[in-house]
Amino acid sequence: MYMLTEVEKVVRIPPVELKEDIDDVIDKLTWDAYEGRFGDDKTFTILIKNVRTEGPGRIVHGDGAVYQTVKFDQVVFKPRENEIVEGVVVEILKFGAFVRFGPLDGLLHISQVMDDRVDIDETNQRLVGKDSGRYLAVGDIVRARVVSIDLNEKNPQDSKIGLTMRQPGLGKLQWIEEDAKKHKDSDGDE
Repeated sequence: MYMLTEVEKVVRIPPVELKEDIDDVIDKLTWDAYEGRFGDDKTFTILIKNVRTEGPGRIVHGDGAVYQTVKFDQVVFKPRENEIVEGVVVEILKFGAFVRFGPLDGLLHISQVMDDRVDIDETNQRLVGKDSGRYLAVGDIVRARVVSIDLNEKNPQDSKIGLTMRQPGLGKLQWIEEDAKKHKDSDGDE
């Protein structure tokens, strides 16, 4: 999910920026161009550090800008199908819950919350299990599995990531702890 990588890219330095401290300008332009965006390899760049120039810059006739090759270290995020993630519920809607993990949100469809019929308590912003009485609310921390990924490179927040909690070991962390305690207590009774 998170990786530290080194990459080589090109930044365009406009002519008006050439009078400033060039190292500061290159840092700022690199951050503006690549931080908070998807790369060609579908990784989302979270943080850039240690920006350094590689060789001389190149000037394009008629443009006046300098095109400078830079290398930098970056922390990237890349969700993978079937990966187990932990996140916080940030929104409850009629069709499910949005869970934030890393810099993106995933949809936990109402049918994927639990092995129980789920009712919507719109007044209290909760999804409630009809038989179990368990509920999911904004602020709850959950463990889920990524089941589908459709990344939107132009607007990362519009990416569609599907999640499920319908298998053992997944769910609201409180439910997982309760189930583990029940299992331990039932093993001790034998």
